[in-house]
Amino acid sequence: MAFLALESHRLHYRIDGADDAPWLTFCNSLGTDLSMWQPQVEALSAHFRILRYDRRGHGQSTAPPGPYDIAALGGDVIKLWDHLGVQRSHFCGLSIGGLTGQWLGINAGERLQTLTVAATAAKIGTADSWQARIAQVEQDGLAPLRVGTAERWFTPSFAATHGALIDDILQRFEGTSLAGYAGCCHAVATADFRDQLGRITVPTLAIAGADDPVCPPADLQQIAAGVAHGTAVTVAGRHICNLESPAAFTAALVAHLR
Repeated sequence: MAFLALESHRLHYRIDGADDAPWLTFCNSLGTDLSMWQPQVEALSAHFRILRYDRRGHGQSTAPPGPYDIAALGGDVIKLWDHLGVQRSHFCGLSIGGLTGQWLGINAGERLQTLTVAATAAKIGTADSWQARIAQVEQDGLAPLRVGTAERWFTPSFAATHGALIDDILQRFEGTSLAGYAGCCHAVATADFRDQLGRITVPTLAIAGADDPVCPPADLQQIAAGVAHGTAVTVAGRHICNLESPAAFTAALVAHLR
């Protein structure tokens, strides 16, 4: 296992693929770890040098004192790239990972070859709703959120046929650091790129889950319309659409990367 030690925390990361291939960085959603990208890694590692990492407070990365903001999360990506000697990379992020990608597109576009954002929005939810989530988690932990999270993340038909996969995802969700989860909730609550999308000039793909109740297709279409060079695609599924529709998600990503 590989770790990058920073001043306040350490980041767990993993690299797959050929040494001389173009870099492709994946950024996971809130309450998940780098394993959520396994279908894409299996499909793409023959053609890309793939970097996955657990954001601060998730998976095997440690949680510095919060709260966090998206600039701090984007800064973690840049520090990882600098540590690994990555000058430019394709970037694909889902949900809060998509917010991180938007921050990178606005503030560090020269480090990106392309940008893909999935199941995200220029602004996700309201500050009040996220503060309520933070208060609930600080009082009761993550276990009470398990059922509602599963319903937001996956359609009933997918859940009925992929029980083992969903149990694994939800166990990782419940194992997320409470401080890390709450800190990242604050980052989502305070992120708003609606007036800055035009500053993203790299080719951008926005992928929506057709039945996503968190970030519906209209949110992804808004991003695609707001950036300089954007395309929107919709695949079957809810919020974690890269797992619910791995073939369609990966096909859209590959077409964009090429």
